[in-house]
Amino acid sequence: MWNQRKWLVMAVCAVAALSVGVGGYFVAQEKKDPPPPEEKKTKAPELEGGVAWLNTGKPISIAKDLKGKVVLLDFWTLCCINCIHVMPDLAKLEKKYEKELVVIGVHSAKFENEKNSESIRKAILRYQIQHPVVNDAEMKIWDSYGANSWPTFVLIDPEGNVLGATSGEGNYELLDKVIGKVIEEHKKKGTLDEKPIRFDTAQFRDKVDSPLYFPGKLLADEKSNRLFVADSTNHRIVISDLAGKVSAVVGTGKPGYKNGSFADAQFDDPQGMALLGDTLFVADRKNHSIRAVDLKAKTVTTYAGTGMQGEDRELGGPIAETKLNSPWALLINGKQMYVAMAGFHQIWVVDMDKKDTKPFAGNGRENIKDGPHYFANFAQPSGLTTDGTTIFVADSETSSIRAVPMNGEGRVSTLVGTGLFDFGDEDGVGKEAKLQHCLGVLYHEGLLYVADTYNSKLKTIDLKTNKVTTILGPGKDAKAPELNEPGGLSIAGGKIYIADTNAHRIRVYDLKTKALTTLTLSNVQPVTGN
Repeated sequence: MWNQRKWLVMAVCAVAALSVGVGGYFVAQEKKDPPPPEEKKTKAPELEGGVAWLNTGKPISIAKDLKGKVVLLDFWTLCCINCIHVMPDLAKLEKKYEKELVVIGVHSAKFENEKNSESIRKAILRYQIQHPVVNDAEMKIWDSYGANSWPTFVLIDPEGNVLGATSGEGNYELLDKVIGKVIEEHKKKGTLDEKPIRFDTAQFRDKVDSPLYFPGKLLADEKSNRLFVADSTNHRIVISDLAGKVSAVVGTGKPGYKNGSFADAQFDDPQGMALLGDTLFVADRKNHSIRAVDLKAKTVTTYAGTGMQGEDRELGGPIAETKLNSPWALLINGKQMYVAMAGFHQIWVVDMDKKDTKPFAGNGRENIKDGPHYFANFAQPSGLTTDGTTIFVADSETSSIRAVPMNGEGRVSTLVGTGLFDFGDEDGVGKEAKLQHCLGVLYHEGLLYVADTYNSKLKTIDLKTNKVTTILGPGKDAKAPELNEPGGLSIAGGKIYIADTNAHRIRVYDLKTKALTTLTLSNVQPVTGN
């Protein structure tokens, strides 16, 4: 059994948040003092207790399979925005130290749906993860290492000893420095294995019979008879008519951050969109920016953000200079653009006349708390809609639907949802009802339609009675699931268009006939390699 008390002592002795047990030379470098005496080394617990291994052909043993390698364990859960933010750092480390380092993802779920190995497999593909992942559904590995937050990183040396741990975002430089020192030391000792290990990753076995790849959001515009699809993991925008005939594709299909023509531009995990005249605004999530797609000139420019992740949750500023943080959904009302800033746990607003942006609701603390706009708490808001006076928010990490007065006065309130770890699948009135990591919300004729993502359902909330009702998906009378983790909703011509994310398709629900169909997209090709 892992000695949790020792773990905490190591964490307290951290240098810049990393606990160290390799002769203390990182402490010595910072303080320019002689290194402390070598402390007794602790063997890393084996990765036992997981219910499945993914992205690899077999279970992996630290002692047998990874002897001679520097090992970095990443304790994560697929919903967590902080876990998502550090994935590029992990990829950079894997590339830089491809001969010496092995990253192992330990997926320790928050939500019930995240314990499902198939959901994790889909997330591996969606996030384009290249290293093995163990499904720690019962949190046995989590407990053996004494982890207590997502993400947590544990570094293990080539002899199987735990060096220390750190958690949260912003640790790339620290991990890079320590990994480099460990490699240097074990080269000298002759205990480093520099033969690269190749894994049987899921992407080589995934066959998708669709031109789309994890579409996250969409926007249906009845007036122009157009449908805009954020083909998120293909890193592009697909434009069709409402019947599915594709007229344009925006972006190369490869991740990047580049302005230019439709054919040359690049996005990185585009999500929510908003239309104003002939301009389509796109929440370019991993580029932490809002892009402007000129539908007449057929060009893409950056409207807001710098392409770099922001840290300032309080001030805002000119849109060309202010750094954003994982914008996930957009909503335009008049000359105001509202942004679900998932990475900041806030709602921001862009004044489109003044060309500046600032926080509109939420103080940046990740939780659920009602109150005046600035004092309220949100947790990874991911969907926005309005009835003209109130913004309704799909607040995903609290599995809740929040209501925010659009005039900036009054109080933020909660329609459904009670806490960060309160979730389920229950119809009912108000707080009797339970959702599970909802990503999409749509207002129409007195009802809110909710993409109850982790329950793979479409639900309604009656704004007069606050009653929640399931209308699509597995239920007491349903024969089989009809959706697979839907993420986005839009409406046109009495039909709700659904981004059925994990099924790589667009579903269409006819409000009059109650029929559910799949939209066939013509004149568009899949991206090579997906």
